[in-house]
Amino acid sequence: MSLLARALSATAICVALTVGASAEDIQERTIRWGHLNNTDHPVSQGVQKFAEILLSKSGGKMKVREFAASQLGNELQQQSALRGGTQEMLSASTTSLATVIPEFGLIDFPFLFNSTEQADALGTGKFGKAMLDTLPAKGLTGLGYWGLGFRNVTNSTRPITKLEDFSGLKLRVIPNPVYLESFSAFKANPVPMAFGELYSALETRTVDGQENPYTVILSNKFYEVQKYVSATNHTFTLNIILVSKAFWDKLSPTEQRLMREAYEESRGYQKEQTRLQTEKALAELQAKGMQYNAIAPDETDRMRKAVQPVVEKISANLRAETVKLFNEEVERIRKDVK
Repeated sequence: MSLLARALSATAICVALTVGASAEDIQERTIRWGHLNNTDHPVSQGVQKFAEILLSKSGGKMKVREFAASQLGNELQQQSALRGGTQEMLSASTTSLATVIPEFGLIDFPFLFNSTEQADALGTGKFGKAMLDTLPAKGLTGLGYWGLGFRNVTNSTRPITKLEDFSGLKLRVIPNPVYLESFSAFKANPVPMAFGELYSALETRTVDGQENPYTVILSNKFYEVQKYVSATNHTFTLNIILVSKAFWDKLSPTEQRLMREAYEESRGYQKEQTRLQTEKALAELQAKGMQYNAIAPDETDRMRKAVQPVVEKISANLRAETVKLFNEEVERIRKDVK
Protein backbone atom coordinates (compact mmCIF):
# COMPACT_ATOMS: atom_id res chain seq x y z
CA MET A 1 0.00 0.00 0.00
CA SER A 2 1.39 3.41 -0.94
CA LEU A 3 2.08 6.08 1.65
CA LEU A 4 -0.77 8.17 0.18
CA ALA A 5 -3.18 5.24 0.40
CA ARG A 6 -2.14 4.56 3.99
CA ALA A 7 -2.63 8.21 4.91
CA LEU A 8 -6.07 8.32 3.33
CA SER A 9 -7.04 5.08 5.05
CA ALA A 10 -5.92 6.40 8.43
CA THR A 11 -7.82 9.62 7.88
CA ALA A 12 -10.98 7.71 6.99
CA ILE A 13 -10.70 5.62 10.16
CA CYS A 14 -10.26 8.75 12.31
CA VAL A 15 -13.26 10.42 10.68
CA ALA A 16 -15.37 7.31 11.20
CA LEU A 17 -14.38 7.12 14.87
CA THR A 18 -15.13 10.82 15.35
CA VAL A 19 -18.52 10.52 13.69
CA GLY A 20 -19.32 7.40 15.69
CA ALA A 21 -18.37 9.04 18.97
CA SER A 22 -20.47 12.09 18.15
CA ALA A 23 -23.47 9.96 17.26
CA GLU A 24 -23.20 8.07 20.54
CA ASP A 25 -23.01 11.42 22.37
CA ILE A 26 -26.47 12.41 21.06
CA GLN A 27 -29.42 10.87 22.92
CA GLU A 28 -33.12 10.78 22.11
CA ARG A 29 -34.50 13.85 23.89
CA THR A 30 -37.73 15.84 23.96
CA ILE A 31 -37.18 19.43 25.03
CA ARG A 32 -40.22 21.30 26.38
CA TRP A 33 -39.94 24.96 25.41
CA GLY A 34 -42.47 27.38 26.86
CA HIS A 35 -43.22 31.04 26.21
CA LEU A 36 -46.08 33.54 26.50
CA ASN A 37 -46.65 34.37 22.85
CA ASN A 38 -49.09 32.94 20.32
CA THR A 39 -47.89 30.76 17.45
CA ASP A 40 -48.14 33.61 14.92
CA HIS A 41 -45.58 35.68 16.86
CA PRO A 42 -41.87 36.09 15.92
CA VAL A 43 -40.85 34.35 19.17
CA SER A 44 -42.79 31.26 18.14
CA GLN A 45 -41.25 31.44 14.68
CA GLY A 46 -37.83 31.57 16.29
CA VAL A 47 -38.63 28.52 18.41
CA GLN A 48 -39.77 26.63 15.33
CA LYS A 49 -36.59 27.56 13.42
CA PHE A 50 -34.42 26.52 16.38
CA ALA A 51 -36.31 23.21 16.58
CA GLU A 52 -35.85 22.59 12.86
CA ILE A 53 -32.10 23.25 13.02
CA LEU A 54 -31.55 21.18 16.17
CA LEU A 55 -33.53 18.24 14.79
CA SER A 56 -31.42 18.26 11.64
CA LYS A 57 -28.10 18.63 13.44
CA SER A 58 -28.92 15.82 15.89
CA GLY A 59 -30.00 13.36 13.21
CA GLY A 60 -33.60 13.55 14.38
CA LYS A 61 -32.79 12.73 18.01
CA MET A 62 -33.23 16.08 19.79
CA LYS A 63 -36.82 17.25 19.42
CA VAL A 64 -38.31 20.52 20.67
CA ARG A 65 -41.93 20.52 21.80
CA GLU A 66 -43.29 24.06 21.86
CA PHE A 67 -45.75 25.22 24.52
CA ALA A 68 -46.93 28.64 23.37
CA ALA A 69 -49.43 31.13 24.85
CA SER A 70 -48.61 30.57 28.54
CA GLN A 71 -49.59 26.89 28.42
CA LEU A 72 -46.94 26.16 31.07
CA GLY A 73 -47.77 29.20 33.21
CA ASN A 74 -46.50 32.76 33.41
CA GLU A 75 -42.82 33.61 33.05
CA LEU A 76 -42.07 33.43 36.76
CA GLN A 77 -43.77 30.03 37.05
CA GLN A 78 -41.87 28.70 34.05
CA GLN A 79 -38.63 30.17 35.31
CA SER A 80 -39.18 28.30 38.58
CA ALA A 81 -39.85 25.09 36.65
CA LEU A 82 -36.53 25.48 34.83
CA ARG A 83 -34.66 26.06 38.05
CA GLY A 84 -36.35 22.99 39.53
CA GLY A 85 -35.54 20.86 36.50
CA THR A 86 -39.15 20.10 35.51
CA GLN A 87 -39.04 22.13 32.26
CA GLU A 88 -36.17 22.32 29.82
CA MET A 89 -36.40 25.67 27.98
CA LEU A 90 -38.06 29.07 28.15
CA SER A 91 -37.89 32.23 26.05
CA ALA A 92 -38.81 35.06 28.40
CA SER A 93 -38.35 38.80 28.73
CA THR A 94 -35.18 39.72 30.58
CA THR A 95 -37.53 41.65 32.86
CA SER A 96 -38.73 38.48 34.55
CA LEU A 97 -35.16 37.63 35.57
CA ALA A 98 -34.86 40.81 37.62
CA THR A 99 -36.67 39.00 40.43
CA VAL A 100 -33.66 36.67 40.90
CA ILE A 101 -30.85 38.81 39.43
CA PRO A 102 -31.82 42.47 39.94
CA GLU A 103 -29.19 43.76 37.49
CA PHE A 104 -31.28 42.42 34.59
CA GLY A 105 -33.57 45.36 35.40
CA LEU A 106 -30.99 47.69 33.85
CA ILE A 107 -32.11 46.54 30.40
CA ASP A 108 -35.58 47.94 31.13
CA PHE A 109 -34.41 51.50 31.72
CA PRO A 110 -36.54 53.76 29.47
CA PHE A 111 -35.29 55.54 26.36
CA LEU A 112 -31.89 53.85 26.17
CA PHE A 113 -31.78 53.36 22.41
CA ASN A 114 -33.16 54.70 19.15
CA SER A 115 -32.89 51.59 16.98
CA THR A 116 -33.22 47.82 16.97
CA GLU A 117 -29.53 47.56 16.04
CA GLN A 118 -28.51 49.46 19.16
CA ALA A 119 -30.67 47.27 21.42
CA ASP A 120 -29.35 44.14 19.75
CA ALA A 121 -25.79 45.30 20.36
CA LEU A 122 -26.43 45.43 24.10
CA GLY A 123 -27.29 41.73 24.14
CA THR A 124 -24.34 40.65 22.00
CA GLY A 125 -21.83 42.90 23.74
CA LYS A 126 -19.86 42.66 26.97
CA PHE A 127 -22.81 43.49 29.21
CA GLY A 128 -25.14 40.93 27.66
CA LYS A 129 -22.50 38.21 27.93
CA ALA A 130 -21.66 39.17 31.51
CA MET A 131 -25.32 38.80 32.48
CA LEU A 132 -25.43 35.32 30.90
CA ASP A 133 -22.53 34.40 33.18
CA THR A 134 -24.64 35.18 36.27
CA LEU A 135 -27.35 32.61 35.40
CA PRO A 136 -25.77 29.22 36.33
CA ALA A 137 -25.64 30.20 40.01
CA LYS A 138 -29.44 30.53 39.83
CA GLY A 139 -30.02 27.16 38.18
CA LEU A 140 -30.24 28.53 34.64
CA THR A 141 -28.17 28.57 31.47
CA GLY A 142 -28.55 31.33 28.87
CA LEU A 143 -27.92 30.70 25.18
CA GLY A 144 -28.38 34.35 24.20
CA TYR A 145 -31.03 36.91 23.31
CA TRP A 146 -33.77 37.53 20.78
CA GLY A 147 -35.51 40.85 20.16
CA LEU A 148 -39.24 41.50 20.54
CA GLY A 149 -39.16 45.15 19.53
CA PHE A 150 -39.87 48.49 21.15
CA ARG A 151 -42.72 48.69 23.63
CA ASN A 152 -45.57 51.14 23.02
CA VAL A 153 -48.59 52.21 25.02
CA THR A 154 -52.21 51.45 24.16
CA ASN A 155 -55.28 52.58 26.06
CA SER A 156 -59.02 53.08 25.73
CA THR A 157 -59.16 56.68 27.00
CA ARG A 158 -56.98 59.06 24.96
CA PRO A 159 -53.89 59.22 22.73
CA ILE A 160 -50.57 59.78 24.47
CA THR A 161 -49.00 62.78 22.76
CA LYS A 162 -47.28 64.44 25.72
CA LEU A 163 -46.11 63.60 29.23
CA GLU A 164 -49.30 64.92 30.87
CA ASP A 165 -51.47 62.46 28.92
CA PHE A 166 -50.29 59.64 31.17
CA SER A 167 -51.83 61.31 34.21
CA GLY A 168 -54.33 59.06 36.00
CA LEU A 169 -54.31 56.24 33.44
CA LYS A 170 -54.43 52.74 34.92
CA LEU A 171 -51.82 50.90 32.90
CA ARG A 172 -50.93 47.24 33.26
CA VAL A 173 -47.17 46.84 33.55
CA ILE A 174 -44.81 43.94 34.08
CA PRO A 175 -44.39 43.27 37.82
CA ASN A 176 -40.97 44.89 37.93
CA PRO A 177 -39.64 47.91 39.88
CA VAL A 178 -38.36 49.72 36.78
CA TYR A 179 -41.76 49.64 35.07
CA LEU A 180 -43.71 50.39 38.23
CA GLU A 181 -41.59 53.38 39.19
CA SER A 182 -41.16 54.70 35.64
CA PHE A 183 -44.88 54.89 34.97
CA SER A 184 -45.44 56.33 38.42
CA ALA A 185 -42.98 59.07 37.44
CA PHE A 186 -45.20 59.72 34.41
CA LYS A 187 -48.11 60.19 36.91
CA ALA A 188 -49.91 57.10 35.57
CA ASN A 189 -51.28 54.42 37.89
CA PRO A 190 -49.25 51.30 37.05
CA VAL A 191 -50.93 48.00 37.83
CA PRO A 192 -48.67 44.91 38.03
CA MET A 193 -50.41 41.96 36.40
CA ALA A 194 -49.58 38.62 34.80
CA PHE A 195 -49.77 38.72 31.01
CA GLY A 196 -52.34 35.93 30.85
CA GLU A 197 -54.83 38.10 32.75
CA LEU A 198 -54.39 41.19 30.61
CA TYR A 199 -56.99 40.80 27.83
CA SER A 200 -59.79 40.25 30.34
CA ALA A 201 -58.63 43.23 32.42
CA LEU A 202 -58.68 45.47 29.34
CA GLU A 203 -62.08 44.17 28.28
CA THR A 204 -63.64 44.81 31.71
CA ARG A 205 -61.83 48.17 32.05
CA THR A 206 -60.08 46.95 35.18
CA VAL A 207 -57.16 48.76 33.57
CA ASP A 208 -57.27 51.49 30.92
CA GLY A 209 -54.31 50.28 28.93
CA GLN A 210 -51.01 48.47 28.69
CA GLU A 211 -47.62 48.60 26.95
CA ASN A 212 -46.10 46.02 24.61
CA PRO A 213 -44.48 45.70 21.18
CA TYR A 214 -46.84 46.04 18.20
CA THR A 215 -46.49 42.33 17.40
CA VAL A 216 -47.76 41.38 20.86
CA ILE A 217 -50.62 43.89 20.64
CA LEU A 218 -51.74 42.42 17.33
CA SER A 219 -51.19 38.75 18.14
CA ASN A 220 -53.24 39.02 21.33
CA LYS A 221 -56.03 41.04 19.67
CA PHE A 222 -55.79 43.95 22.06
CA TYR A 223 -57.20 46.09 19.24
CA GLU A 224 -60.57 44.57 20.14
CA VAL A 225 -60.52 46.27 23.56
CA GLN A 226 -58.20 49.27 22.98
CA LYS A 227 -58.70 52.37 20.86
CA TYR A 228 -55.39 54.26 20.93
CA VAL A 229 -51.84 53.13 20.18
CA SER A 230 -49.06 55.65 20.81
CA ALA A 231 -45.45 55.23 19.66
CA THR A 232 -43.79 55.83 23.01
CA ASN A 233 -40.91 53.44 22.14
CA HIS A 234 -39.99 53.65 25.81
CA THR A 235 -38.08 50.36 26.11
CA PHE A 236 -36.84 47.61 23.82
CA THR A 237 -37.75 44.12 24.99
CA LEU A 238 -35.01 41.54 24.79
CA ASN A 239 -36.07 37.91 25.07
CA ILE A 240 -33.53 35.65 26.73
CA ILE A 241 -33.24 32.01 25.68
CA LEU A 242 -33.04 30.00 28.90
CA VAL A 243 -32.22 26.36 29.52
CA SER A 244 -32.64 24.53 32.81
CA LYS A 245 -29.14 24.05 34.24
CA ALA A 246 -30.25 20.68 35.63
CA PHE A 247 -31.10 19.64 32.06
CA TRP A 248 -28.05 21.33 30.54
CA ASP A 249 -25.69 19.46 32.86
CA LYS A 250 -27.14 16.15 31.65
CA LEU A 251 -26.26 16.93 28.04
CA SER A 252 -23.06 15.69 26.47
CA PRO A 253 -20.59 18.30 25.17
CA THR A 254 -21.77 17.42 21.66
CA GLU A 255 -25.41 18.05 22.56
CA GLN A 256 -24.53 21.34 24.25
CA ARG A 257 -22.63 22.40 21.15
CA LEU A 258 -25.60 21.57 18.92
CA MET A 259 -27.91 23.61 21.17
CA ARG A 260 -25.61 26.63 20.97
CA GLU A 261 -25.28 26.27 17.20
CA ALA A 262 -29.06 26.03 16.80
CA TYR A 263 -29.43 29.26 18.76
CA GLU A 264 -26.76 31.09 16.76
CA GLU A 265 -28.21 29.94 13.43
CA SER A 266 -31.80 30.81 14.37
CA ARG A 267 -31.00 34.26 15.80
CA GLY A 268 -30.75 36.09 12.48
CA TYR A 269 -33.98 34.53 11.25
CA GLN A 270 -35.86 35.51 14.41
CA LYS A 271 -34.51 39.08 14.23
CA GLU A 272 -35.67 39.43 10.63
CA GLN A 273 -39.12 38.06 11.48
CA THR A 274 -39.41 40.60 14.30
CA ARG A 275 -38.52 43.44 11.90
CA LEU A 276 -40.95 42.33 9.22
CA GLN A 277 -43.79 41.62 11.60
CA THR A 278 -43.33 44.85 13.54
CA GLU A 279 -43.92 46.86 10.35
CA LYS A 280 -46.84 44.65 9.35
CA ALA A 281 -48.38 44.69 12.84
CA LEU A 282 -48.61 48.47 13.06
CA ALA A 283 -50.30 48.65 9.66
CA GLU A 284 -52.77 45.95 10.66
CA LEU A 285 -53.56 47.61 13.98
CA GLN A 286 -54.48 50.80 12.14
CA ALA A 287 -56.49 48.84 9.58
CA LYS A 288 -58.44 47.29 12.44
CA GLY A 289 -59.42 50.70 13.73
CA MET A 290 -56.80 51.67 16.27
CA GLN A 291 -55.90 55.34 16.29
CA TYR A 292 -52.11 55.72 15.98
CA ASN A 293 -49.93 58.67 16.85
CA ALA A 294 -46.22 59.38 16.91
CA ILE A 295 -44.64 61.44 19.67
CA ALA A 296 -42.61 64.58 19.06
CA PRO A 297 -38.90 64.35 19.99
CA ASP A 298 -39.18 67.14 22.53
CA GLU A 299 -41.95 65.26 24.34
CA THR A 300 -39.81 62.13 24.37
CA ASP A 301 -37.06 64.22 25.97
CA ARG A 302 -39.50 65.39 28.64
CA MET A 303 -40.45 61.78 29.38
CA ARG A 304 -36.76 60.79 29.56
CA LYS A 305 -36.08 63.57 32.05
CA ALA A 306 -39.13 62.59 34.13
CA VAL A 307 -37.76 59.06 34.67
CA GLN A 308 -34.13 60.02 35.26
CA PRO A 309 -34.58 60.02 39.08
CA VAL A 310 -35.92 56.47 38.78
CA VAL A 311 -32.85 55.41 36.80
CA GLU A 312 -30.55 56.94 39.40
CA LYS A 313 -32.46 55.46 42.34
CA ILE A 314 -32.52 51.91 40.99
CA SER A 315 -28.91 52.06 39.78
CA ALA A 316 -27.79 53.02 43.29
CA ASN A 317 -29.20 49.76 44.67
CA LEU A 318 -27.48 47.47 42.16
CA ARG A 319 -23.94 46.11 41.97
CA ALA A 320 -21.70 49.06 41.16
CA GLU A 321 -19.41 47.14 38.79
CA THR A 322 -22.39 45.87 36.75
CA VAL A 323 -23.92 49.36 36.55
CA LYS A 324 -20.54 50.72 35.43
CA LEU A 325 -20.24 48.09 32.68
CA PHE A 326 -23.82 48.75 31.60
CA ASN A 327 -23.34 52.52 31.35
CA GLU A 328 -20.08 52.08 29.43
CA GLU A 329 -21.77 49.74 26.96
CA VAL A 330 -24.75 52.06 26.46
CA GLU A 331 -22.41 54.99 25.81
CA ARG A 332 -20.33 52.93 23.35
CA ILE A 333 -23.40 51.68 21.48
CA ARG A 334 -24.97 55.13 21.17
CA LYS A 335 -21.68 56.34 19.68
CA ASP A 336 -20.84 53.40 17.39
CA VAL A 337 -24.18 51.87 16.34
CA LYS A 338 -26.89 53.66 14.37
